[in-house]
Amino acid sequence: MVLGLTGEQWLDIGTSLLIVIAATVLVRLLLGFLIDQVFRRLLGERGRTISHTLIRPVRVPLNMLAVLIALSIAILRLDIPWVAEQSASIRSGFFVFYLLIGFSIAWRLIGSIASWYTAEIAPRTESKLDDQLVPFGRRVVLILLSFVVLIVLLSHFDVNVSGLVATLGIGSLAIALAAQETLSDTISGFMIMLDKPYRIGDRIEIQSLDTWGDVVDIGLRSSRVRTRDNRMVIVPNSVMSKSLLVNYSYPDTTYRIQIELSISYGTDLDLVKETIIGAVRLVEGVEPDRPVEALFLHFGDSGMIFRVRWWLNSYVDTRRMFDRVNSSIMRALNEAKIEVPYPVRDIRHRIGDADLRKLVSAIREVS
Repeated sequence: MVLGLTGEQWLDIGTSLLIVIAATVLVRLLLGFLIDQVFRRLLGERGRTISHTLIRPVRVPLNMLAVLIALSIAILRLDIPWVAEQSASIRSGFFVFYLLIGFSIAWRLIGSIASWYTAEIAPRTESKLDDQLVPFGRRVVLILLSFVVLIVLLSHFDVNVSGLVATLGIGSLAIALAAQETLSDTISGFMIMLDKPYRIGDRIEIQSLDTWGDVVDIGLRSSRVRTRDNRMVIVPNSVMSKSLLVNYSYPDTTYRIQIELSISYGTDLDLVKETIIGAVRLVEGVEPDRPVEALFLHFGDSGMIFRVRWWLNSYVDTRRMFDRVNSSIMRALNEAKIEVPYPVRDIRHRIGDADLRKLVSAIREVS
């Protein structure tokens, strides 16, 4: 006997060591074969992506897991009194290591997949939804994974986790109530990203706030709109979701605008329409392939009311377009000697004979 062990027991120890060494070498060779032969050569670019995303990040934990499994088999197979006496503790110890290695593998895979998606897929999509959701979703999944591992670990050692779960539930409810507005903004942000009533770069008008400008960012909590005077308006997403929005960029930037003007009664209608339409078509920025209309809508108090409508290529030029079109129409009307009336009121007052005599007497007394 050597160190209190028989020759047969030393032979078992040697066999166990061989099992551990063989498992370590076999797993290394298998992973190397999968990476170099299967994924790279047979699957090409897709295989390299799979290898880089799924295999390489967990290569070290997988090696450790294989060694740990081989070590547990090698130890538990030994016919040694100490091993038999401590088998329950040994199994519990190995369970903890298994759980930690599994946790490490899951953590690395989640992080690697999220990084791959953010670097490779998100830039190719038009929506910014994935750019916002992937980091947020990654954090949520990792937190949930940590809680699950903790609960499994405590349950294995017969620790009552019902109190912990209840405490976490109550704590989550308290946090949700305290951060009600923030959660409302975040949920509204998700809905905006999914429904896409507006996108980054769109020009929108928030009618309830009397604000309009270009969307520069859509976050989980708020949206940022740059106004035409270069001021940044930061609006909570819950307010955006409840407001009436006008999107001037959807479905495209082509936009029709209109004005109304009054023309004096008695003016030739055909001349009015011809003059207005010709003046509008001369303005730079008016779409030449779209109709220009001068519609006689109704009879006004001082003149005939016309509605003039035309199309322009981009909403960006809307305000300046009103100035150019109004100026062109006014010049054309002046050249055609077409009058644009202003409000006129005739006031007549009737009085009786008795009142008239009193009025004359009063005037004579004053004079």
